[in-house]
Amino acid sequence: MRAVVYRGVRDLRVETIPVPRIGPSEILVRVAACGVCPTDIKKIVHGTVAPPRVFGHETAGTIARVGARVRGFRVGQRVGLHHHVPCMDCHFCRHRAFAQCPTYKRTGITAGFEPAGGGYADYVRVMAFCLPGVVPIPRANTFAEGAMLEPVNTVLKAVRQLALLPGDTVLVAGQGPIGLMFTRLLALAGMRVVATDLLPERRVLARRFGAWKTLDASRSDVVDEVRRLTRGRGADAAVLAVPVDALVAQAQAAVRGGGTTLLFAHTVRGHEAPVDLGAVCVDEKGLAGSYSSDFTLQREVARIVFGRRLDTRALVTHEFPLEQTADAIALAEKPTPDSLKIVVRQDLLIA
Repeated sequence: MRAVVYRGVRDLRVETIPVPRIGPSEILVRVAACGVCPTDIKKIVHGTVAPPRVFGHETAGTIARVGARVRGFRVGQRVGLHHHVPCMDCHFCRHRAFAQCPTYKRTGITAGFEPAGGGYADYVRVMAFCLPGVVPIPRANTFAEGAMLEPVNTVLKAVRQLALLPGDTVLVAGQGPIGLMFTRLLALAGMRVVATDLLPERRVLARRFGAWKTLDASRSDVVDEVRRLTRGRGADAAVLAVPVDALVAQAQAAVRGGGTTLLFAHTVRGHEAPVDLGAVCVDEKGLAGSYSSDFTLQREVARIVFGRRLDTRALVTHEFPLEQTADAIALAEKPTPDSLKIVVRQDLLIA
């Protein structure tokens, strides 16, 4: 089969490798679509993991083979996949800290080599512990929508961490694909979203996704404007959907006493930003992080995505054939004003 193999920093090669063999408690999925995620970009660009690997974890496709012991799935079924599934029994899972579960930290989908998602290949093997993360795709929905289940789940998980009430005001910094998902899900929950971005095109999109107000992120008075919009109180929460360290202080200044700043895009360790510890303590301004998905939200996410309450089709702006995965990664790393979510599709032919 075809696979895009990571061989080193910024070194992706289209190679022919064996179709993965499955065990009796596993399934084989023919990949149809795989979204490009910033987590994979980080690994490819910075070489944070050892090669060789086949990346790609926002995956959807058709079941091609079912192990003898597998029940509930059939050949030909269209499915979306989750490459991380928690054990639901350990200390971390009992505290709902699913992303810290040792089982969750294992990658349970592979196209070969060290498991790394494998979606940039023709076929992937889904291991037994990840079968609970397999979600059927309705006939009316596309494979690309199935591939969006995992990223939407991560955003809904983050939204649920915030102690919000309908009518609350939330500042969402950054209106790329993830920021727009936050804007839409918060709006669906009845929040007034103040969306910021440097690009006017993204601010227009934010309004379409339900933003109450939009602000140019380059303005020096973002905090003052948020306070004006909330009659001096400040936002009830702020979400950083971009990994800009300087925005941490801005967000903390924009939220009210008792509000929370949530970091979503700061996934590289070692970054530091000044924080007013007195504001954290005396003003009770929380500083929180959210990473990866929540297995218990799967059904709700499927209803939101497949019911198109969050229409992920509007997020996908570019599709690339498998052989041009490196180009897809490059565009996602350095997006243009007209680019949002990038998807690799195995059925596309090279132009």
